[in-house]
Amino acid sequence: MTEDARTLVIAVAATALAALALGWLARSRLTAHAHRRRQEFFGLPDNSECVLVVSRDTGTDGAVARNDVMALLELSAVVKNCGARAQLISGETARQGFGERTEFCLGSPVANRRSAAHLHSLLPGVSVNTDADPGPDRGAFVIGSERYRLENGSVEHVLLARLTAGQEGRPVFLACGQRSITHQAAARYLARHNARLGRKYGASGTFVLLLKVVNSQAYGPDVVELVADVTKVATVPQPKLTRSKEL
Repeated sequence: MTEDARTLVIAVAATALAALALGWLARSRLTAHAHRRRQEFFGLPDNSECVLVVSRDTGTDGAVARNDVMALLELSAVVKNCGARAQLISGETARQGFGERTEFCLGSPVANRRSAAHLHSLLPGVSVNTDADPGPDRGAFVIGSERYRLENGSVEHVLLARLTAGQEGRPVFLACGQRSITHQAAARYLARHNARLGRKYGASGTFVLLLKVVNSQAYGPDVVELVADVTKVATVPQPKLTRSKEL
């Protein structure tokens, strides 16, 4: 190999190595940026703490429903990826305000008092039929003037909300569904789409999404459709007449 050829080979190798190093640096910066955006969206900086508020299973003696446990696993992975820590508490015993720590709250107002409080205080435009007697409206959501009924195993709805108490407050993430399987679906939706939601609503934005779980008896929590962004109507009080038998 001549001296000129050797010089050319060395130059090509150096260029290739420089390109690899630049590519690695660019990927590292993109990864770090995505991590920071994820932390900002969830309000979970490194070594911070959050709370996972879970409902009781109404069919057992205070146990947690299996699907809620699966939802907690989805959220625990999110917390870990942000470099934060989680504390698990019951919605029956939670006695704290919001804004100091990020909160993930799972459950309907029937099984989770914390969810009922959030609906009453933060989402006055939403009503949930909590009547124990069988009927077509049992478990139905009323959002503004629209009613969304439960069809067991076929069509089941869940509200997925990110609620904030100002620019400095940590967010509350609420998953309030017609059945526990919808909570797992909402947690998975949040984990998978947090980057897109963060871009759309911002690091400190509020949103209320109505999701529909389709044919859960065949597909479990995997087939989820976005019905509507109901943020505006959900945060405005309804006329009192539509809330007479609903929570």
